[in-house]
Amino acid sequence: MKKFLIVGLGNIGDKYANTRHNIGFKILDALAEKEDLKFETQKLGDLTSFRFKGRTFILLKPSTYMNLSGKAVKYWLTKEKVPLENVLIITDDLNLPFGSLRLKTKGSDGGHNGLRDIQNTLQTTKYNRFRFGISDQFSKGRQVDYVLGEWTSEETEKLSERLDKSIELIKSFGTAGVSNTMNTFNGK
Repeated sequence: MKKFLIVGLGNIGDKYANTRHNIGFKILDALAEKEDLKFETQKLGDLTSFRFKGRTFILLKPSTYMNLSGKAVKYWLTKEKVPLENVLIITDDLNLPFGSLRLKTKGSDGGHNGLRDIQNTLQTTKYNRFRFGISDQFSKGRQVDYVLGEWTSEETEKLSERLDKSIELIKSFGTAGVSNTMNTFNGK
């Protein structure tokens, strides 16, 4: 039985629930709803899991806050004995147009504090990351307000379809492999 750890990055608490920075949580919530799953609060995060095409997908929303995500990722990777190549970190990306999807097998943290902490904790940049574009439509010096801001009504309108596409990407990652998934979804 192949296991996959799918980690959606975000910040806990109602004030962050509908912010751009919490797209990782939002994608996992959409997937859990589609699969009729309930998250349970466990050590360092909220977890649920489901089986699909002979694979087990463990969904994790760390409760450590974004900047300390590495602790939760390392704990659950070890506890569930998931190989590093079967982990997928879902995060927001300012450098991609809104709703654009990009899967990568390695790379820098790109200035993202959650990815930086995961990289430092795991001592590697070679882990799969799924970046969801939130665009960079903010004025100089307003990046934090933008990232921690809520979706516009126009973005909200388009979000449902993008969430569905994100769910397809996650399932493809576990069943078709990372290379095929990158070819199918990157830039879509």
